[in-house]
Amino acid sequence: MTGQFDLTDEQFQIQEMARAFTADAITPYAAEWDEKHIFPRDTIRAAAELGFASIYVSEESGGIGLGRLEAALIMEAMAYGCPSTSAFISIHNMASWMIDRFGSAELKAKYLPSLITMERMASYCLTEPSSGSDAAALKTRAVRDGDHYVVNGSKQFISGAGENEIYVTMVRTGEEGPKGISCLVIEKDMPGVSFGANERKLGWHSQPTRQVTFEDVRVPVENRVGGEGEGFRFAMMGLDGGRLNIGACSLGGAQRCLDEAIRYTKERQQFGRTIADFQNTQFMLADMATELEAARALLYLAAAKVTANAPDKTKFAAMAKRLATDTGSSVVDRALQLHGGYGYLMDYPIERFWRDLRVHSILEGTNQVMRMIVGRELTRQ
Repeated sequence: MTGQFDLTDEQFQIQEMARAFTADAITPYAAEWDEKHIFPRDTIRAAAELGFASIYVSEESGGIGLGRLEAALIMEAMAYGCPSTSAFISIHNMASWMIDRFGSAELKAKYLPSLITMERMASYCLTEPSSGSDAAALKTRAVRDGDHYVVNGSKQFISGAGENEIYVTMVRTGEEGPKGISCLVIEKDMPGVSFGANERKLGWHSQPTRQVTFEDVRVPVENRVGGEGEGFRFAMMGLDGGRLNIGACSLGGAQRCLDEAIRYTKERQQFGRTIADFQNTQFMLADMATELEAARALLYLAAAKVTANAPDKTKFAAMAKRLATDTGSSVVDRALQLHGGYGYLMDYPIERFWRDLRVHSILEGTNQVMRMIVGRELTRQ
């Protein structure tokens, strides 16, 4: 940002490019993807041609080397068309960034060229059936055997599982707790990797979600990201950015529904005039717009702090994620109400956004955990 509050010319250009791509390649097709549970692989790869698969992969590694605010602008723009697809691309970026930021030169050379083009797509594997919010309690274990790790365990709610080729996976290589966790890059075709059935979800229908199971999977030691015991630190750093992106997806989806609600209320007539003429409608729209702008301002500030590695970046990322996702869902819910019975129909886009945004207050750390993070930081001061 330039000055205190304005985007730079470059940031505006990035935003406009993402908006144009969304209008052309995502928005016209998103309803069909949702209804028919289509995974739009070709569209996602087209996003990679614009650099959107390597937003904060360094230029030295072949990425476009942007900051977290630029990433948020891109995710927000794409979520205007389809929050599910935008979130999928965000997860791929998190995995690619982790390899670029913490991986060896050999590991980068092995995986980044195909991840940057999305010839291969990546999932991020942290959550397990018995450890969600308590991520440090994960049980998937990797035991060193010569120049390999033997991995056993399972991961739950993994976006892209079964379709993606690469799985950046948190495993336990040492003691209990966060210091015993390491990060491995595991390939789909390694013997012993298997997948559960595609989960039947409320929303996010344009991307598959499955359990990933590892049974005596032999992973080369060279596929470890960073040193042993560093995985949990990488995971938490990745989540700072992931929380910003999922918050941005909520902003984009909510902005779409606000725009739809304004358009609908200016056209729909009741009692001899458009419902936009009623003061109650105007008050609802005013509150929706005000709350959305406030959440956006906090998220952009948090993104700048994460890019700058500010000491309070994690607190602000948690604050922004909580506010943006709660506000996004609230705005969409009110947009549905303004549409009346039509908002409940699949003929209108509102119900799809209502379903897609609901999960945003759960993943990347529940909003209750976000409050814990912020409260802990406040009481430490």
